[in-house]
Amino acid sequence: MLPAPRPPQSNRPAQPCPRRWGLGCLAQRLASVVLVLLLLLPLGGCGAVGQPPRTVLLQALALQIQLTQGAIAQALDLQAAGLPEVSRVRVAEQESIRIGEAKGWRLAGQFDWRLPGDPIRVDSPFELYLQRGVRGESWRLARPSGSADGSTQAWLTDPLPLPG
Repeated sequence: MLPAPRPPQSNRPAQPCPRRWGLGCLAQRLASVVLVLLLLLPLGGCGAVGQPPRTVLLQALALQIQLTQGAIAQALDLQAAGLPEVSRVRVAEQESIRIGEAKGWRLAGQFDWRLPGDPIRVDSPFELYLQRGVRGESWRLARPSGSADGSTQAWLTDPLPLPG
């Protein structure tokens, strides 16, 4: 099998813009800058405005495990273990929703966690509902709690620790 023929190459170097920039050179440079900006613009839209930061997500998952663990321990009349360790959070779905009268987020995906002193790390699915605080400085874990009248969703909310 023979190699494919190569197209002819020019030995002339690329012509830089002349010292006195002409209108064509300025237009070419301006078009290049505009093209780069247009290519980068969609990247800014990858994160949704008001979306919870990763630290909030980790805190919310830990709180959800604590609440579940506490409810199970209370039902079985046992002592709940300590704080869970949450890691490797992979968000697969996220959407803005209404939680009561306020804006909230529904996030779903997978995460790893383990209880203190336990060497086994568990990979689990999650679905979280988060609500931003009134002044936008805090977050709350929201949990659906059924409906009193069958037409509107009621929510229980628990505050997450304030950052740092």
